[in-house]
Amino acid sequence: MQPLSLTLKGFRGIRDGLGLDEITLDLERLADGAQLVAIVGSNGRGKTTIMDSLQPFATLPSRAAAAGPGGFSFYDHVYLPENVKDLTWAHEGRSYRSQLVIRLNGRRRTEAYLHMLDDHGCWSPVQLDDGTVSDGKVETYTRCIESICGSADTFFTSVFSAQGKRQLSTYRNAEIKTLLADLLGQEEIRALGQKAAETARLLKTALTAVRQEQAGLGDEGQRLAGERRLLDGAAAKVTAAQGAKQVAQSALDAAQVRQVQLATERDQSRAVEARRAQLAVERRAVEDADTQATRALQAQDQTERQRLERLDQRVGSRLQSERSRRQALLQARQRCRTTLSEADSVERAVRRLPLVQRLLESRVERARAGRERVQVLTQCRGIERLAEQKVAGIERDAGRAAMRAEELRRRFGLAAEVPCAGTDLQGRCKLLGDAREAQALVPSATAQIAQLARDKAQAVRELQAACCRRETLVTAPRDLAWAEHCETRTRERANRMTGLAAKAPACVQARATLDGVDQELAAMGPDVLDRRVETVEERTERAQIAASRQVVAEQLARQADQTRATMKRLGEAVAALPARYDEAPLTVATTTLSSARDVVASAERALLVAVRNAQAFDDNSKRQEALGTRMRQVVARRSRVEAELSNWNLFARCLSNDGLIALAIDDAGPALSGLANDLLLACHGSRFTVSIHTLLETGKGEQKEGFDIVVHDGETGDSKSVGLMSGGERVAINETLVRAVALYLAQHTGRRYTTLFSDEIDGALDPDRKRLFMAMKREVLRLGGYEREFFISQSPELTAMADAVIDLDAMAHDACPGSAGATRPAQESAQG
Repeated sequence: MQPLSLTLKGFRGIRDGLGLDEITLDLERLADGAQLVAIVGSNGRGKTTIMDSLQPFATLPSRAAAAGPGGFSFYDHVYLPENVKDLTWAHEGRSYRSQLVIRLNGRRRTEAYLHMLDDHGCWSPVQLDDGTVSDGKVETYTRCIESICGSADTFFTSVFSAQGKRQLSTYRNAEIKTLLADLLGQEEIRALGQKAAETARLLKTALTAVRQEQAGLGDEGQRLAGERRLLDGAAAKVTAAQGAKQVAQSALDAAQVRQVQLATERDQSRAVEARRAQLAVERRAVEDADTQATRALQAQDQTERQRLERLDQRVGSRLQSERSRRQALLQARQRCRTTLSEADSVERAVRRLPLVQRLLESRVERARAGRERVQVLTQCRGIERLAEQKVAGIERDAGRAAMRAEELRRRFGLAAEVPCAGTDLQGRCKLLGDAREAQALVPSATAQIAQLARDKAQAVRELQAACCRRETLVTAPRDLAWAEHCETRTRERANRMTGLAAKAPACVQARATLDGVDQELAAMGPDVLDRRVETVEERTERAQIAASRQVVAEQLARQADQTRATMKRLGEAVAALPARYDEAPLTVATTTLSSARDVVASAERALLVAVRNAQAFDDNSKRQEALGTRMRQVVARRSRVEAELSNWNLFARCLSNDGLIALAIDDAGPALSGLANDLLLACHGSRFTVSIHTLLETGKGEQKEGFDIVVHDGETGDSKSVGLMSGGERVAINETLVRAVALYLAQHTGRRYTTLFSDEIDGALDPDRKRLFMAMKREVLRLGGYEREFFISQSPELTAMADAVIDLDAMAHDACPGSAGATRPAQESAQG
């Protein structure tokens, strides 16, 4: 994987460090064939933000809680409504383009697209062999990236050394073995182990269910035993229940005879009660008729009252309408007079507006010319800075050329001092051959010095011309400020006159409206407050309502007299009837009969319960026999599941990190140790050698599964764990192991990355070890066949050893003043 170009928009690290909303880096041009590329700048310039963005995974590794994309969110590191990361990169001869769009406007949302450059030069979405297409979802984007570049854990452990990254010595046993299993291509074995563990988990769940079933059968057996104890003596209870039912039936027969006798007596008195009921019905009919008639008359009276209220409302509405119309006319007259009060100012504005507009156009043109002069002044200053830089570069090259010419003349001067000159040995003398070679190179060095002198003179002339032109434009900013001030004052005056001139049609309309309002007010006459004058129709309607209400009152009085006479006659007829029949004895007899029936029903239920208990006793015996058979089957099934669970647990352990994967790590350990020792030998000499141990000795002298990196110091002869070394030594050993892992991937697994990344790894190293650290970087590039490494360092001696430098401080210095936060792309410059 090799980054080609990068565009970041809306990232906080770029805005805070460089003052830019958007930055674009052409990495092909900036690197330009360099192997070691340094990204330099003061603290807070955004170096880590750029470094973290040079990889296609959807994360910033130095700010992620975990190695992969799952432990990171972009939302805390961007600030625009729409933020973009656009990375063009190459891998295994194909070009890809990663586009991440982080939206903060409304609901937070992230879109991720991955495109590939096809044979026709067009970008098309990446599609995997299983049909997965990069459709903008982060999940499908992650799957496509891991299919092309491998897992994120492998990438960020072996190739990308992020700032604050965990050292290998701090990994726990399970973590380092999982990582190494992924590096060694043990995914299939680990997947089989996970399936075996899942099978064991399912068997354990099934075993729990079988045990629960066995416990349930035991509880069921105890419950059946308790029921059997409760059902003892069920046959004797059936006989006793039959005797109790016969006694209750005899009492029921006697109560039925008494109730029939009293019912016959009640039937004989029903004729008198029928007459009494008839009179009561007539009384209720008279009351209902009186109520209906009274309600009808009252409804008629209510209707007349409502007519009277509506009449009063119409009279009030008519008077209110007249008052509202008069008030509206008075308000319209006041508005017209207010509008006409500005008529003189409006007429003056109409006359002077064309003159002010012509003056505004003149001052706008003057301000535009001033801006063009300021722009030319800015360009002159830029040309002057470039000329100064060019002169400084020529002077440096001239110094180096002069030193080279002096060295060649010194070497040529040795030709006269060599004793073998003119003898038979002069053809084989290396010193004399070197002097003659220097003689051939002296003219070219002298010509180079002369050419540099001519180039410097030309650059000085360009610098002087730029200075002269800048002096002629030095007053341009002050002239522009005065022109803009005049333009602002004229524009404000033109806006005021335009607003007044726009009121001219309103003044004409106000004069016409005022005349019409005065005429209508004169036609309405003087305003008389609280007038209650009714029309002829209104007085006639009020008289009709009063007559109708008088007729209703007379009808109500007649209806009341008729009702009182009818009620008096019916009361006399009811008083002449015999006394009512006494229902108390019949009620007592009915209650006694109901009680006797309840007793018989209770006796029948008791008999039914006794019969059911006898049947339940027989069923209980059968269920106990069936339960015993089922219990024996469950015990046999539990034994089989426990045996299978033991086998699958053993199989899962064999395929876990402590089984075959640990053996694979043991096999790869010497290769990894050999690569790390080769790097240590090339950079630190024979002092340090490392070995990887997967079996550790406990305090009791026993062996257990684990992971440790042991370092042997050739100077002291001691061997100790890397975790017990000093901070600087631990950093050097850890970086050596990480690069050894990358080399192992490139040599044994076929997974090759052409670019390495490291972010401020050398902070704990002393100056000597920092130089050795850079030598190790070049050795890793040579052994692994890598093309390039991007690194960040705060050590000037390391950045000076780089092949190319991306200087963020220079870019921040070149940015225009006041442009912080402006949305514009910026192109970095490289120094090599």
